[in-house]
Amino acid sequence: MSEAATEIPAAGAPAAGERIAKRIARAGVCSRRDAEKLILAGKVAVDGTVLKTPAFLVTEASRITIDGKPLAEPEHTRLWRYHKPRGLVTTNRDPEGRQTVFDVLPPDLPRVVTVGRLDMNSEGLLLLTNDGGLARTLELPARGWIRRYRVRVHGQVDPARLVKLANGVTVGDQKYGAITAVLDQQKGDNAWLTVSLQEGRNREIRVVMEHLGYEVSRLIRVAYGPFQLNQLERGMVEEVRGRVLRDQLGLTKASIPAPPRGRQAGGPAGGSGRAGSGRQ
Repeated sequence: MSEAATEIPAAGAPAAGERIAKRIARAGVCSRRDAEKLILAGKVAVDGTVLKTPAFLVTEASRITIDGKPLAEPEHTRLWRYHKPRGLVTTNRDPEGRQTVFDVLPPDLPRVVTVGRLDMNSEGLLLLTNDGGLARTLELPARGWIRRYRVRVHGQVDPARLVKLANGVTVGDQKYGAITAVLDQQKGDNAWLTVSLQEGRNREIRVVMEHLGYEVSRLIRVAYGPFQLNQLERGMVEEVRGRVLRDQLGLTKASIPAPPRGRQAGGPAGGSGRAGSGRQ
């Protein structure tokens, strides 16, 4: 569907509404893209009328069916912390057949998407949510959330060179924004750094460190905005408590249920999700 397509509100609905594909995705049926395919296949009806285009707005009063069955109520907005191990790809389906994070999430999770990415050789905190709109919002640099990493590099680190990264750095034709990097420990030819940034472009830390002459041998995300990895064990998933989620995201109490305790990842998830942008 072209972005320029005219959106048609449901009969009697106000101009302000929600795209039908988004509503279907929020109900946990499938992704927005797959929802659009269902619509184009003639499987979705609103108020008894089969849709021919995804360019359609619905409201809370709209009666939506898929293959004649009523659409479930949209799920509450939920957020989980996941300690991603190394060796997993943050994508829905990998063309090379490598194992993905969605292959090992607990089977009782609803359909989730990731907030940002971590590349296959990176580990640590990866946020998961059942709300694709929330994921995109949390990924935006304009939100101002700091992503913090513990980084092990090979080489003798010059702290003065790290300080200069606060002014940004250009590598080839790519300009990176301010990076705060601090030398925590130098032991022989290896060093541990704490690196903080806002934008988090694809492989940014690895590219910048290589530009300085330091090879990254381990990269662990320990914080994404106010959410911390803390003592969450590798492979574990833990839902963020309602009060914390409300305080940090400004959501209402009624929209967030009480979360269960943390669970070990290791089986197929309840549904495939979307991998976010900006991996390290």
